[in-house]
Amino acid sequence: MGPLPLSALPALNATLNATCALLLGAGFLFIRRRKVLAHKICMGSAFTVSILFLISYLTYHYQVGSVRFAGQGWIRPVYFTILTSHTILAAMVLPLALVTVSRALRVRFDRHVRIARWTLPIWLYVSVTGVVVYWLLYHLYRPA
Repeated sequence: MGPLPLSALPALNATLNATCALLLGAGFLFIRRRKVLAHKICMGSAFTVSILFLISYLTYHYQVGSVRFAGQGWIRPVYFTILTSHTILAAMVLPLALVTVSRALRVRFDRHVRIARWTLPIWLYVSVTGVVVYWLLYHLYRPA
C-alpha cells in the first residue's frame, strides 16, 4: 500500500475537518462537565488533527493550485460568502489555537478561558465550513 493519491486529499481534508469539529464539540462538553482529562485529550487531538489537515491542505494546493467552483446561479454568491468567511477566520485559527493551548500548558487557566471563548467558536466554524466548502466544490458542483 503506497501513499494516498493526490486526488484523495480533498476527501481526507474534509474528514480531518469533520473529525476536528467533533473533537472540539466533545472537548467543550467535557469541560462543561468538569471532565478535565477528557477535555485535554479532545482538545489536544483536535489540535493534532488540525495540524495534519494543514499539512495535507498545503500539500494538495501546492500541487494542484486553486480549484474553480463550477456552480451557477444563486449558489455562487452563497458559496463565495461561505468561502470568504471561512478563509478569513481560518487564518486566525492557528495563532488563536497556539495562544489558547500555550496558556493551558502554562497553567494560566484564567487567561486560557478568556481566549478559548473566542477560539472555540471560530475554530468550530472553520472546521464545519471546511466540510461545507468541500461538499459544494467536489460533490454538488464538480469542477469541469
